[in-house]
Amino acid sequence: MYEKVCKMLVDQLGISADAIKPESEVIKDLGADSLDVVELMMTIEDEYGITLPESEVEGIKTVQDIVDMMEKMQ
Repeated sequence: MYEKVCKMLVDQLGISADAIKPESEVIKDLGADSLDVVELMMTIEDEYGITLPESEVEGIKTVQDIVDMMEKMQ
């Protein structure tokens, strides 16, 4: 799951996979903005056929938070 999230972040943000670590903060460390986060969540929803609860999405800060949320939703 971590590798899938990394690939999505690389594709969405145009960054190197080497820059991504589980503890990386999506906005602060990886340079995403709030629109990038929304687009990433929409990509996850489309790819996995799930609807992410807004309360879960609001709590996302790190790459690991995204991985944990996705694992919980499956």
